[in-house]
Amino acid sequence: MTVDVDFGSDGLVPAVAQDADSGEVLMLAYASPEALERTRETGRAHYYSRSRDELWAKGATSGHVQRVREVRVDCDGDALLYLVDQEGGACHTGYRSCFYRTAEGETVGDRVFDPDEVYADE
Repeated sequence: MTVDVDFGSDGLVPAVAQDADSGEVLMLAYASPEALERTRETGRAHYYSRSRDELWAKGATSGHVQRVREVRVDCDGDALLYLVDQEGGACHTGYRSCFYRTAEGETVGDRVFDPDEVYADE
């Protein structure tokens, strides 16, 4: 049995990536039906970029892939949780998690790579 996912009027659902071992929330992105299908087929996280208007595989440029152990669907069927093994950092700014600072602006996360080096060719 497959759970129905409500992709809404824009065809997207929020997708939270969480470290499968530690429970750390790594990032929030959006998934289209195709992104979810590719994630399930390949075992690697795929998302839909609203800014670029395209499907993308996490780590395609940086090499910091997310290997998906399990995909969960919330009770309303309108959000996804990817339980992942993260290689390198999840955040394009170089941090392990996109949630590396408090609302007051204090940095509480660890920078694990230099984005200028990783994305130099873009």
